[in-house]
Amino acid sequence: MIDEKWWKEATVYQIWPTSYKDSNGDGVGDIPGVTSTLPYLQELGIDVVWLSPMYDSPMNDFGYDISDYENVYPGFGTLQDMDTLIQECHSRGMKIILDLVINHTSDQHAWFKESRLSKDNAKRDWYIWKPPRYDSEGNRHPPNNWGSYFSGSAWKYDELTNEYYLHLFAESQPDLNWENEDTRQAIFQSAIKFWLDRGVDGFRIDTAGMYSKHQGFKDAPIKFADIEFQPCKIYHQHGPRIHEFHKAIADLMKPFDVMTVGEVGHSTREESLKYVSAKECEMNMMFLFDVVELGTDPADRFRMHEFNLLNFKKAVKTQGEFIEGTDAWSTVFIENHDFPRSISRFGNDSPEFRIASGKALAMLQCCLTGTEFIFQGQEIGMVNVPKDWTIDDYKDIGTLNYYKQFLELNPNADAKQLNELMKKINLLARDNARTPMQWDSTPNAGFTSGTPWMRVNDNYQKINVKNESCNPDSLLSFWKKMIQLRKQYKDVFIYGHFKILDFENPKLFTFLKEGKDRTTYTVINFSTEEVEFEKLVNEDLEFLQSTSSSIKSNDKLSPYEGRVYLLKH
Repeated sequence: MIDEKWWKEATVYQIWPTSYKDSNGDGVGDIPGVTSTLPYLQELGIDVVWLSPMYDSPMNDFGYDISDYENVYPGFGTLQDMDTLIQECHSRGMKIILDLVINHTSDQHAWFKESRLSKDNAKRDWYIWKPPRYDSEGNRHPPNNWGSYFSGSAWKYDELTNEYYLHLFAESQPDLNWENEDTRQAIFQSAIKFWLDRGVDGFRIDTAGMYSKHQGFKDAPIKFADIEFQPCKIYHQHGPRIHEFHKAIADLMKPFDVMTVGEVGHSTREESLKYVSAKECEMNMMFLFDVVELGTDPADRFRMHEFNLLNFKKAVKTQGEFIEGTDAWSTVFIENHDFPRSISRFGNDSPEFRIASGKALAMLQCCLTGTEFIFQGQEIGMVNVPKDWTIDDYKDIGTLNYYKQFLELNPNADAKQLNELMKKINLLARDNARTPMQWDSTPNAGFTSGTPWMRVNDNYQKINVKNESCNPDSLLSFWKKMIQLRKQYKDVFIYGHFKILDFENPKLFTFLKEGKDRTTYTVINFSTEEVEFEKLVNEDLEFLQSTSSSIKSNDKLSPYEGRVYLLKH
């Protein structure tokens, strides 16, 4: 029997506020801008708005460095603006969830400012401080060889107390010490209960597997002999108390009917299920990265291996099978703020095939089991930034640090090497998802009347909401149809069993979705060629939806054409 929940059936739309909609002309998106677009989101079929960090912050990492959990970044608006947004979502029958960023704060948070004052400060132990190590010649070194996710050491030296603090991300993002009970209680009240009391409907939990560090702080194994600081995931991911901490968070949320989705990171299926098994009572679901990280190198996020449809099918299959035979739930997504645009990665962003491949990906995503997440601009087919952009056009700290580190390691790099570096950055940089939302063809894509904080993608006059809204055959119109179809056949698409029929086919992706009383048959051509359509089941097929407004041939699929049928038993 299906355990139906509102958060399982929801279609969630992620908003990255900096780049979504500017209401006051200062070049930065804001909360009133979000509120003004709720009718658009409602028409699209969105049930839940996920608002990425809007808390007060120095914005060194675009809001993931929080200086005050109980306030709003002034560039985004005020607490009253947030209250209005929450109320407006609820008045339309929509819900709203926030990012919960509690592995670290900004170094400008009042807690950390106190912590760094002295070794005997009451909040010293709220963060992770360690003394230096000295070599035989008396040279000072960090406490261990842990590397930061943003390049370099995960430790920052502080002269005031002659100790280092841990920062798994940027230097301005010190990690909180979850071993301290006072710290945990402060997090629970300030970051979680404060917003639940204001009416939010849940959280996307950032870096949800990292709060429990192994307390020995041993050196990480040497994986890369040519660099000083090493990957240290084994000492901070799925730590010894992580499930205790998540159960405490879940207990705090019990009085509220909320949705929680975790960004746990990489883990085995067995380990992942510990977080999202219903009987464990920790989180509702988690993001699995098999698809979005397909072809990338864990040792270098900007290094890309060969991509093909078979690998894509394997990744989709792995995600589809994650909850099979369990009491867990999962998610469906192919874009978010940390990854490049899906059409550029998995489709074809050429003018000839952008819309067709975007529809193919939309059809696939809407047919898969789990809670569906759409990222801003995905519904209109926004693509990666142009290849001729220079490093000066990129803004993400991860991108800029990677470029800087390359120059440090290769001071004599020639034009060819720099060109190859920019090709990698152009394909995989997080900046691709963070360009301003393209609303219309007016200057700056209707995102702002001022100067945008980041360059708008050059294609905005062609790719924008206004153009797509006026065209019944647009990608936006197709998304609306598929979201509606997904809800109409929720027993199959949202809750159904996923089964691939033609795994070895290098061009077609054909699969069944099996519900309790009915089954659908989906076939999608993921190639630029016309392909023969051969029915792979004995039952007759009843047509439900196609990516094409006019099917040219029942026996052939056009490039990137997809069709959904209902099996007639």
